[in-house]
Amino acid sequence: MNGHNTIFIAGHSRLPQGMAAKNVYENLTVTAEVDVKYGVILEASCTLATNHGREFIGKLLRGYSIKESIDEPIKAVQVYYQGKATNAIIAALKDLHFQFQQMRHETGKTIESNDL
Repeated sequence: MNGHNTIFIAGHSRLPQGMAAKNVYENLTVTAEVDVKYGVILEASCTLATNHGREFIGKLLRGYSIKESIDEPIKAVQVYYQGKATNAIIAALKDLHFQFQQMRHETGKTIESNDL
């Protein structure tokens, strides 16, 4: 893996009351390793309480491009994840996309550049 071909970003949101993860974390974090050129999520994780939940979200988000929009990954979460954390995951994805766009803006380069 070449560090110049991928970036690591994180999005955060508040967890709802009554969730197991709330006992450990105040916030939910979704992290992703993203291909710099195409904006594709190569690997993802989150701070859900169970390993099964974390793995499910990781597999669910893998392969989506966040280069232009976060709409498709959000739709996937809405359809395939039926848990109390749905809104928190969506909010964290929106923040993740915001962080990705900020990185693009702050570097003054397009995501197609491989020399970030």
